[in-house]
Amino acid sequence: MAEGHTITIEQTDDRVRVVHGDQVLAESGRALVLRETGCPPRYYFPAEDVRLDLLTPSETHTYCPFKGTASYWSLPDAADLVWAYPEPKAEVARIKDHLCFYEVETL
Repeated sequence: MAEGHTITIEQTDDRVRVVHGDQVLAESGRALVLRETGCPPRYYFPAEDVRLDLLTPSETHTYCPFKGTASYWSLPDAADLVWAYPEPKAEVARIKDHLCFYEVETL
């Protein structure tokens, strides 16, 4: 990590879900919450708790110097709505096989 930059990852006790339109895309009581300097907290859902059958892989990839290369998934009306780090850096290895959404609600 760069000096002054931190990332923490914790198991959350919250039940969280993602709804797009009238469709539940993800719901979990096993999500991880990632807190990173300068960013809002992000919930990472285990892949088993995400409706992957509704998502289409995107051509988009981004690089984070702290987490690695992200891959994205889309809905027909929402491009790059979901991302994951298939091969995260060792410091954030816990987010492997987890997916993240921009909008999450806690229940």
